[in-house]
Amino acid sequence: MPYDPSAFPPFAVTVDLVVLTVRRHSLCALAVRRGEPPFQGRWALPGGFVRADEDLAQAAARELAEETGLCVHDPAAPTQDHGAHLEQLATYGDPDRDPRMRVVSVAHLALAPDLPAPRAGGDASNARWAPVEELLEQSGYGRAGDAVAPLAFDHARILADGVERARSKIEYSSLATAFCPPEFTVGELRRVYEAVWSVALDPRNFHRKVTGTPGFLVPTGGTTTRQGGRPAQLFRAGGATLLNPPMLRPEV
Repeated sequence: MPYDPSAFPPFAVTVDLVVLTVRRHSLCALAVRRGEPPFQGRWALPGGFVRADEDLAQAAARELAEETGLCVHDPAAPTQDHGAHLEQLATYGDPDRDPRMRVVSVAHLALAPDLPAPRAGGDASNARWAPVEELLEQSGYGRAGDAVAPLAFDHARILADGVERARSKIEYSSLATAFCPPEFTVGELRRVYEAVWSVALDPRNFHRKVTGTPGFLVPTGGTTTRQGGRPAQLFRAGGATLLNPPMLRPEV
């Protein structure tokens, strides 16, 4: 029998983005307020439908550029100023996750240094950076005093999975440097770990660990006084992708 597309229910594939950055020493995620049904007026993760002429990576990179103005980081250009780390996170396919039709989402995790105020695009009426703890709250009030409602669709689960991926991955990889500018101090890197892990770290112990881990950091030869006080040495990310020994998360 010839293939008849009409014999099958409608089916779509989307990409959703967990875009994380560190702002004001807090781990924040990009959230958009939906301007159209379903879940009109609710906050959600940025994303959209995969177009017929693009693969999943292309769709994720396009959505990232549309929502943040960021291009995907090129590993061959480690000093690229405006690149974001982008990786596939997980696939979500509950039959009832989208009331419109059967939709499978391939979520991606994006990490970038302190980013400017976002701009809304597509079917989003507003966009903001929000602390991940606030977005994952199911009730109560946020920092701005607004009532907190659950994220649209299953985006709370996707966000929680993305946050945990980031928290676990900076233990054994150099991924924490994706939150930093091309040149950074050890203190700035430490504040990334503190924001992602939601802990306070001993500065001297942290400095000893990161500077003693082969291939993690490379001195640039420069210093900065942007933190105040005495000039601090500047580093860039080294060539190591895996950390040995790892930077283990403190038990809380």
